Amino acid sequence: MIGSKASVINAIPDRWKYLKNVIIVKVKHSGDKTTVYARPLARLIEQLQRLPGVGPKSAQRLALHILKRPEAEVEALAQALIEAKKQIGLCSVCFHLSAEPVCEICRNANRDNNTICVVADPRDVIALEKTREYKGKYHVLGGVISPIDGIGPEQLTILALQRRVNQQKPKEVILAISPSVEGETTTLYIGQLLKPFTKVTRIAFGLPVGGDLEYADEVTLARALEGRRELD
Repeated sequence: MIGSKASVINAIPDRWKYLKNVIIVKVKHSGDKTTVYARPLARLIEQLQRLPGVGPKSAQRLALHILKRPEAEVEALAQALIEAKKQIGLCSVCFHLSAEPVCEICRNANRDNNTICVVADPRDVIALEKTREYKGKYHVLGGVISPIDGIGPEQLTILALQRRVNQQKPKEVILAISPSVEGETTTLYIGQLLKPFTKVTRIAFGLPVGGDLEYADEVTLARALEGRRELD
């Protein structure tokens, strides 16, 4: 019976020492076939596979592309990764990603202080900013309420949001949370929590441009009806 990977490598005779610099990696997408990588390359592929949406084949392609690039480019990429990890934190006001104690959006005097848009994730802030329609401030929850995953209001920035609303007295809080089961739970919880202090609204969810009614699910259609408005 074949032992562990480490024991197999250590069992290689000294006269074949050069083989210890090579590791056999089974590629998930190729069935029983195996591909031989140099140990550093195998480690690079393994780490790249940890990225979201990157499978074995994509990781291999990325790794080989990196090896083809000039050393200066690779060093710049590595340095950018390290600096981003070390320097990027959370804004102390809205909890969006920031390299400063307070992010650029919160520091911007031209933004509307009377509205706060509540989102679950920093990616939602980026998506909303790309529309160039919203001019107010944000508040990032850091997730959604999900009891099955052990995430309650205490694990999110909901208490900080409540304190912020009490202190800043905004005229409106907009809830822009995806309409999943957990998102709906979070929206209802925050709505009930903030209604005594300010106006609370939620963004409308409906049919995408080019979408057909027959392919839309019941929840999407219901949201589209709820978000209807009079024609201009």
